[in-house]
Amino acid sequence: MSDRTARFEIGRIVRHRFFPFRGVIFDVDPVFANSEEWWLAIPEEVRPRKDQPFYHLLAENAETTYIAYVSEQNLVPDETGDPVNHPQIGDMFSELRDGLYVPRHLRAN
Repeated sequence: MSDRTARFEIGRIVRHRFFPFRGVIFDVDPVFANSEEWWLAIPEEVRPRKDQPFYHLLAENAETTYIAYVSEQNLVPDETGDPVNHPQIGDMFSELRDGLYVPRHLRAN
């Protein structure tokens, strides 16, 4: 397997390619790093490959907010320009600047 660079960076707002949710990336695994049980619970016809980056999202849909774990192949950039309304945003990010959330540890004083 060759080294791969993640397509999306921490703080990027993305949406799921097939399902109606969006979120902000707060962590990236270079390859699948969840349980085998979790992976096998995904229907085989839509199960993603394991050899790609997987993203941890502060996610939201029309009903609720939650943490999502999504393969790179199933994410696309969110072009709405709208903020993500997840209650943990302020714990990890200081502000939304030019469509990208700024991680707290990178905030300029």
